[in-house]
Amino acid sequence: EDLQEETEDEAAKFGKLRRCVIQETPGAPDSEAVRIFLEFEKVDGAAKAYAAMNGRYFGGRTVKARFYDEARFEKGCLEKRAPTRD
Repeated sequence: EDLQEETEDEAAKFGKLRRCVIQETPGAPDSEAVRIFLEFEKVDGAAKAYAAMNGRYFGGRTVKARFYDEARFEKGCLEKRAPTRD
C-alpha cells in the first residue's frame, strides 16, 4: 500500500473522510518532510483521529497531530507557518 491509501484506510476508522492531502517538503528534516492533512465530514471524526493518532508511530515516523485552519486548508495554503502581515 502507498502512504495515501494507508492513511485513508486508517483515518476512515474514526469517521467519514472527505479528503486526504499529502504534502512532501524536499530538503526538510525527516521529522518534517511529510505533512498529511485529513478533512472529516464531522468534527467528531477529526477529534477521534487526533486522539488516536497523535504520538503514534505510523509510516516510519511519529505522528504530530494538529488541527489546521479550515480557511487556509480550503485555499490550499499548506505551508508550515502562516504568512506574516506587514
